Amino acid sequence: MAMRELVPSATASLTLRGSDRPVTLATLLPLALPAIVRADGRILLGLQVHARSGDVSRDAAAVLEQALAAEPGTMVSSTGLPGPGPRLQDLLDPDAPIEPTVHEDFAFWLEGSTAQDPEVDASMERANSAVVPTVRLDATPGAAYWCRIGEKAHLRWVMPYPEDALLDALARLGADGTLGLGEDTRYAGSFRAHGLLVPVWDLPVDPPAADWAEAASDFGARLAGALGAGGPLTAAERRARDGIRGRQLTLR
Repeated sequence: MAMRELVPSATASLTLRGSDRPVTLATLLPLALPAIVRADGRILLGLQVHARSGDVSRDAAAVLEQALAAEPGTMVSSTGLPGPGPRLQDLLDPDAPIEPTVHEDFAFWLEGSTAQDPEVDASMERANSAVVPTVRLDATPGAAYWCRIGEKAHLRWVMPYPEDALLDALARLGADGTLGLGEDTRYAGSFRAHGLLVPVWDLPVDPPAADWAEAASDFGARLAGALGAGGPLTAAERRARDGIRGRQLTLR
């Protein structure tokens, strides 16, 4: 989800079921293409494309199947709504990890390519100019990303928990005064996308991303305790939950 909605430039190697064909998942490809087949047969699969069916996973699987059948050197374009078929996870080895690598720019577009394409060059120049500095933190659970937008810094944390349970846990921390990540930080709200909740904190802009790893780890421990707490919310926790719920934004 983070590569689809939050991270500007990142890649992750995918392992297919029953195949050693190299496939790389990417946030964005040149000209917002859904896939590219390199001259050596390697496939780049883009996530940040216009949704077609409303099911991002089915759309990605349909594009991947097109790319697998395409000739080397092909720029795969959308062919409209996909019919019934597998979703992306159905095509992948379920035991293989997916480890995103965040990039500072889109230079990976040109890796292994010697051909010059003015359209690709122009697309990369535009994409590079719009990149938001982003760093993934070693925080558990989920995936936490520090980013700097202008003169502001934020932590965006994709959480793997059911929304209601996560909201209750955040409410418990909010009522207890431990929802922040430290001095001069503020819980700003959350994004909701693809069935997941992404809490967001405002941070001081000066400390580098690495300085927030410990605070994020500490928060993860507090959150785990709040998730494990039993019983109904108190009146103060219910008020905190109402405030947290009121600061949600759904990404479509």
